Amino acid sequence: MNEELIKEVAKSLNLPVSKVNVVLELLKEGATIPFIARYRKELTGGMDEEQIFQIQQVFDYQENLQKRKDDVMRLIDEKGMLTEELKQEILKATKLVEVEDLYRPFKEKRKTKATEAIAKGLEPLADIIYSFTNLDIEEEAKKYLNNQVSTKEEAIEGALYIIAEKISDDANYRKYLRDYLFKHGILKTNAKKDVESLDPKKVYEIYYDFEQPIHKIKPYQVLAINRAEDEKVITVKLEGTKEAMETYLKKEVIKKDSNSTPYLEKAIEDALKRLILPSIEREIRSELKDVAENQAIEVFSDNLQKLLLQPPLKGKVILGIDPAFRTGCKLCVVNEQGMVLAKDVIYPHEKAKGETADEKLVFESHLKLKVLYKKYKFELIAIGNGTASRETEKFVAEFIKHENLDIKYVIVSEAGASVYSASEIAREEFPDYSVEERSAASIARRLQDPLAELVKIDPKSIGVGQYQHDVTPKKLDETLNFVVTQVVNQVGVNANTASKSLLGYVSGLNKKTAESLIEFRNKIGGFKNRKDLLSVPRLGPKAYEQAIGFLRIPESDEVLDMTSIHPESYEVAKTLMKKLNIQPEDIGKPTIKLLTESLDRVALAKEVNTDKYTLDMILEAFESPLRDPRDDYPQPILKSDVLTLDDLIIGMELEGVVRNVTDFGAFVDIGLKNDGLVHISKLSKSFVKHPKDVVSVGNIVKVWVINIDKEKEKVGLSMINPSNNN
Repeated sequence: MNEELIKEVAKSLNLPVSKVNVVLELLKEGATIPFIARYRKELTGGMDEEQIFQIQQVFDYQENLQKRKDDVMRLIDEKGMLTEELKQEILKATKLVEVEDLYRPFKEKRKTKATEAIAKGLEPLADIIYSFTNLDIEEEAKKYLNNQVSTKEEAIEGALYIIAEKISDDANYRKYLRDYLFKHGILKTNAKKDVESLDPKKVYEIYYDFEQPIHKIKPYQVLAINRAEDEKVITVKLEGTKEAMETYLKKEVIKKDSNSTPYLEKAIEDALKRLILPSIEREIRSELKDVAENQAIEVFSDNLQKLLLQPPLKGKVILGIDPAFRTGCKLCVVNEQGMVLAKDVIYPHEKAKGETADEKLVFESHLKLKVLYKKYKFELIAIGNGTASRETEKFVAEFIKHENLDIKYVIVSEAGASVYSASEIAREEFPDYSVEERSAASIARRLQDPLAELVKIDPKSIGVGQYQHDVTPKKLDETLNFVVTQVVNQVGVNANTASKSLLGYVSGLNKKTAESLIEFRNKIGGFKNRKDLLSVPRLGPKAYEQAIGFLRIPESDEVLDMTSIHPESYEVAKTLMKKLNIQPEDIGKPTIKLLTESLDRVALAKEVNTDKYTLDMILEAFESPLRDPRDDYPQPILKSDVLTLDDLIIGMELEGVVRNVTDFGAFVDIGLKNDGLVHISKLSKSFVKHPKDVVSVGNIVKVWVINIDKEKEKVGLSMINPSNNN
């Protein structure tokens, strides 16, 4: 492996070279990120998944950069023009754009004004002008007239085109001017003349007449501006530095006053306006987009992680409702294991906006809920948060109150439910169900186990991001899939009950091996222990090694099979059990925690010949063999009554669930049709760099109403207690 690349990665991430080398070697050998993070801590120094993922990404970038450097040096060398000085400049470049700048003068050009002038034999005249001569330029130009160049003015014009391109190709000039434009330029947007027809809902109104220093523009503004520009709503320009840039070039290019000066000034003006500015503007906007994309992906992945880590409400019989007006609300009752017990449809609402609900249908809807409750005794009702959600919430709250039932309801985000319902996975699970019935079942299961249900959906469709449709799909997919994989492996998977979708994210497995595992599981009637998985077809030794620690078998006669302890450490674990006098039936009991708290772990690790990380992991597994990291997160808010916009008053204190986090604030579900917005300035009395530093998706937060817009049905919220403003 290239040592220089490893050093570059270590330097950019501020990590020891030895640790970066270890991680890259493990990845090269086929180890997965979750496996390295959990079972190779002694080699990495305890690195987590995020750090390992970063190393992989930065290394890939550096490897691609080095490949381009090698290609560029080879291409220049083939022309016999690669000097040692140029080679060192290329090798020192840290960005792809810097490499391209250095390659530009040697690049085979398509037909340009300069190449045409060279073909007409005007390059020697350009060299004379560029040499700061005191010769009479017009007289010199007459020497270059031929059947393609008929006048001295045409000859001078062609020579200046050659000089302009030479100035434009200078890597040092381009770097300085690009940096200068970024630091001192202004990004301006203007609405197009027919903006009213192009943007009837005024989605982009804020950008109809907008300007901001380029270096201060926010990532989410970049993505919004790009989208508005793509939709032909606005025009975008980078302005404000042309004179200063011209002055810089004249100072750099014109080394002394001569007869060439006015001609060189003209060439500089042309180079800047026609060649340099359009090019560096594209480069800056591309860089702004990259930064904005990375920020959007980071926010999306953070939101997704928190959503997937929402605690499950296992062991509950749940009624799932997919709300609708005209087509009715689809119902599904699922048992404690997520199996559908019953399905139905009710019509408790008006069929179209402005109509009155049919009293007979409302009564029948109430009766159907009552019958389902008496038969299945569901303990919770999960209501999707889509169309007719709040109307359905009101109906459910009235039903609970009227029947005097001791049950609660929860509003469940149904983002991506329609994608799941129409998917191949949903058709396999519910072949005879309509799309809406599948959605109702999914909504109920999302409450039971959000992770198990959400992994069935393409992560991009889960709807907890900002401008996710404006970023590079490959980059987004790669990061979001990493997040899902990270969460699935942190939680662990029951090998006997996990779905194909869930197993597909387990370290070392993929879609095909997950299918093979399920086929074999069904064939043998379930796995009795981890060793059984060695017989799964297509699951080779490497895949088994990578996956087995994340696959739990609670029913196994080997107690360690239900823990996160890897079989490679069973011998150490059993030595510890013997040494500490721990019986299999003791694992998970409170007495274990009392025992492990008083241990000298440094000495104990030496005694059993293991490292401190493995020892800590084994002891933690003894204390909580089935520990689920989701247990540390707050349970969803269970409700029994409904809130309307008319119930709100300024200053009212409420409790809500964070549904989405963006660059400019957080959207909080307080029980209304639309989520309220807590602007970044209202998240804390202290300075907040980014909302994700304060709140996460799924957080239960206390908020105060600060403004109410009944016309737009919008509510402004604050997390700063107004009574503590002094």
